[in-house]
Amino acid sequence: MQHRWTRPTLLAGLVAALCSPATHAQTTARNVANAADDGLQEVVVTAQRTTSLESKTPIAMSVLSGDALRAGGFDTPAELAKRLPNVHLDGAADGLKITIRGVSNSDATDKGDPSAAFLLDGIYIARPQNQNGLLLDVDRIEVLRGPQGTLYGRNTTAGAINVISHAPTRKLEAAAGIEAGNYNSRKASGMLNVPVGDALALRAAVAVDRHDSYLRNGQGTPHTLGQDRDNQAARLSARLALGTTASLLLRVDGATNDYDPDSFVSDNNFFRNADSGNPVWYGAPASARLTNTFRPVNVVPEQGWGHSSTSGVGAEFTWDLGPATLYYLGAHRRFGLDFLTNYIYRVAPVLTLGVRQNFSGVQEQDSHELRVATNGTGPLSAQAGLYYFDERSRSSYTFRDLAAIVRVPYYAFPTDPTTANSRAAFGQLTYRVTERLRATAGARYTTDEKARRGATTFQQGPVFNAATDLASPNAASIETDKRTWRLGADYDLTQATFVYASVATGYKAGGFNDGCIGGTVTLGVACPAIVGVSADYLYYRPETLRSYEAGAKARFWDKRASANLAVFKYDYTNLQLSGNAIVNGTPRFITTNAGVASVKGLELDGTVQATPDDRFTYGLTLLDAHYTSYSPDGVHSWAGRKLDRAPSHVLSLGYERRVRFANQELRAGVNARRSAGYAIGVPSKLVQYRIPAMANVDASLAWRPVGAAWNVTAYGRNLGNRIAPSTVDSFGMSVPGEPRRYGVRLDYSY
Repeated sequence: MQHRWTRPTLLAGLVAALCSPATHAQTTARNVANAADDGLQEVVVTAQRTTSLESKTPIAMSVLSGDALRAGGFDTPAELAKRLPNVHLDGAADGLKITIRGVSNSDATDKGDPSAAFLLDGIYIARPQNQNGLLLDVDRIEVLRGPQGTLYGRNTTAGAINVISHAPTRKLEAAAGIEAGNYNSRKASGMLNVPVGDALALRAAVAVDRHDSYLRNGQGTPHTLGQDRDNQAARLSARLALGTTASLLLRVDGATNDYDPDSFVSDNNFFRNADSGNPVWYGAPASARLTNTFRPVNVVPEQGWGHSSTSGVGAEFTWDLGPATLYYLGAHRRFGLDFLTNYIYRVAPVLTLGVRQNFSGVQEQDSHELRVATNGTGPLSAQAGLYYFDERSRSSYTFRDLAAIVRVPYYAFPTDPTTANSRAAFGQLTYRVTERLRATAGARYTTDEKARRGATTFQQGPVFNAATDLASPNAASIETDKRTWRLGADYDLTQATFVYASVATGYKAGGFNDGCIGGTVTLGVACPAIVGVSADYLYYRPETLRSYEAGAKARFWDKRASANLAVFKYDYTNLQLSGNAIVNGTPRFITTNAGVASVKGLELDGTVQATPDDRFTYGLTLLDAHYTSYSPDGVHSWAGRKLDRAPSHVLSLGYERRVRFANQELRAGVNARRSAGYAIGVPSKLVQYRIPAMANVDASLAWRPVGAAWNVTAYGRNLGNRIAPSTVDSFGMSVPGEPRRYGVRLDYSY
C-alpha cells in the first residue's frame, strides 16, 4: 500500500507545501453564490462545541449548507454521500447506514449501536430508523471524520454527523419552495420567521415530500413496492432573550412518513451465483436492477405498508457569566414504527422462502448535557461538562411462513423493554504556547448500561398461547465503561496556512445477542438450562480504536484557491460486526467482535475560483481498510480482506459557471465522482459481495433575474443511471441505490 501511495502522497505534499491561507473542506453552495471577487468565503462551524472558522478547526470535516441541499434537490441524509469524501450514507431497509473511512455497523435493532453518531441540533439520535428523515429548514450539516470520543462521546468511532437547523432571528423573513420531478415527485416547503418585540423571536418551518416507488413489481401480483415516500414534517422554534447575558431556545418538531417497506430485490439482480455463495457482478440495465422478480414457492406476498412518526421537544440555554459561558442542551424524543413487509429468506442454495413480517415498536429517549466554556482571548481556553442519556424501547417482530425450518406458522420476538443508559464527564483545554502554536488535551469517562427482557417464541397463531406455544427467553444486561482521550497540536505556518496533528481514542459500548445463560435469572427472567447459551456467545466486547491524524488547511493564489489535506491511521480492536445466522436451528441476528482491523488513508480536497464566474472543486481519497486478524467462523481467516464500503480510491471533480446577460443570471454546475470497487461482507455466510468501480454525475442549472426574490433551479442526479446495491444481507435481500432523479424547483424568499 505504501508503494502504491508514493506518487499521490508526494503530490499531496507538494500541494500542501505550496499552499497559503486555510479554507473549508467542503465549499457550500451558499459560498458559491456569495463569493465576491476578492476570493473564497469563510465558514463558521461548531465542530468543537464552540464557534470557530472551519479553516482554523483541527479536524477533518465537511460542511454542506442548506442552500447547497436545495440546489441539489437533496431532502434526506442518505442522498448526500456523493458530496462527502470517504463517507457512505445508505438508505437501508432498516434505516440510515453510516460508513466513514470504512468503519460501519449493521445492527439496527434496538439493542445495537452505530459506529458514527447522528445528531440533530446537537441531540444524539440513537436509532437509524429515525435518522433519515426530511432535512427541514437546515442551516448547515457538519460531517466530522474520525473518532470524536472526547466532545461527542460513545458511538463515534467512525465520526459524527450534526444536522443544524436555522434558529429564530430578529428579522422578519419568509421563504417558500415547490418542486416536481420524475417518479411523480412533489415537494413543498415553507418558513416564517417573526420577531415579537425585543426579547422574543419565533420561527416555523414545514415541508412535504412525496414520490412513487423506484421499484418495479415482477412477482406477478398487483402490489406496489417500496422506496416510495410520503413525508410531512414541521418545526416551531422560539428564542427568548433573558436579559443581556442569557437566552433560551426551544424547539418542538414532528414528522410522519407513510411508505411501503418492500424496498429490496434479490441479490441475483446484481450478482450471478449468489445462491451458491460465490457472487459475481454482472452488467444489467437499471430497469432490471430495480425489478423484484422473486416469486416465493411457499406464500403469496401481501401488499406491504409502513407508518412512522417522530416527535421531539428540546431546549438550549446559554448564560454568559463573564469569564465563562454556561450551556445546557436537553431533549425528549419519541419514535414509533409499524409495518408489514415481504422478505426474501434464503435458507440454503436450493431453498429460498418468502416470509411476511409484522413489526410494531416505540422508542423514547432523553438526553441532558451541562457544559461550561471559558470566554476571553487569553492563552488558555477550556470547556468541561456532564452528559446523561437514557433510552427505552419496546417492540414486537412477528415472522410468518417459516414452517419449513422452524415447524411453526409464527416465529416472534416480543421485547419489553430494551434499555440503554449512558453517563459521561468530559473536558478539553487548549493552551496557546506561542502566537502560532496551540496544544490541546481532552478526556472523557463514559459508563454504559444496557439491558433487555424479551423472548423468542414459536407460535401456532399471531398471539402467543402458553398452552400450545413455546418461548425461549432473551434476557441479558451488561455494563461497560471507557476512558477516551485526545492530544493534539495545531500551528499557523503563515497567516494563510494551518497545520494540525492529533492522537485520539474512540469507544463503542459492548452488548449482547439473543438468548440467555442457562440456569440463571436475569431481570427477573429465569433461563432454563436446555435453552441457554454460553456467555461467549451472548455477550460481545466494546469496540475501541486509536487514531493518528495529521492535516493541513490552506488558501493560496490571492485567496482564490484552497486545499485541505488529511492523513490518518487507525488501529481497531474488537470491531463489532453483525449479521443473521441459524443458531441451534433458530434464525438469529448476532454481533461478534472482529478481532483487529487497520485503517489508513489520505484525503485531499479544495476549491479553485479561477475567475469571478468560474469555480472548480476537486477531491481525492485513498483508503486501505482491512482486517488484520478475523475469523468469522473460527476456522476461515479474513485477514487482509477489506472492510465494508472501503474503496481504495475515489476521485471527484466539480465545475460551476455563472453567466449574466440582460439583467438575468444563470448558474450551471456539474459534479462527477468515480469510486474504485469495494465490498459488502456477510461474515455469517463467509461471503463478500464485490461491487466494481463506478462513476456518477450530477448537474444543476439555476436561473434568477438580478435582484429578484425568486429563482428556478433544475437538477439531475445519477445521470448515468448506474445502480449499485446499498446493502446486501445474509438472506439474499439487496436494497438498490437511488436511480436517476431529476426535478425543477421554484424558491421564493422575503
